[in-house]
Amino acid sequence: MAPLASLLSEYGESHQNPTNKLVHWVCVPLIMFSLLGLLWAVPVPAVVERVSPWLNWGTLVMVLALIYYVRLSGRLALGMVLVWVAMAAALRLVAGTAALPLWGICLVIFAVAWVGQFWGHKVEGKKPSFLKDLQFLLIGPLWLLHFVYRRLGWTY
Repeated sequence: MAPLASLLSEYGESHQNPTNKLVHWVCVPLIMFSLLGLLWAVPVPAVVERVSPWLNWGTLVMVLALIYYVRLSGRLALGMVLVWVAMAAALRLVAGTAALPLWGICLVIFAVAWVGQFWGHKVEGKKPSFLKDLQFLLIGPLWLLHFVYRRLGWTY
């Protein structure tokens, strides 16, 4: 079995319960969004900020994750780029319009989404995959995206 198929299959083993799956459809994107937002809020050197407001710790993490994703599937990696662009645009909007600081909003989202994830796994009766192997923190978003691709009839 190809590495990606094996990883998606193994991740899916602890995500069979429909309630847990639904929780993951909500919480995984919220965790991604909030984690990127938390990293986005960490100050960067002024010289970097002058080059582009899009260059920050969040975009650095996106690039590093993208390298991993490309090794697994170029097509899914492209889909993740589109997801990240949408999230980055939303983060810029939130950062520019919210009454609270971006890091505060993202911290609350991050905490609530993780509570949801653990509750979903309690319903499932199985531990989260990342407790076995940390790379599954990166596989979760691909697991969701692969369902979108399958629904659209796209190969990955």
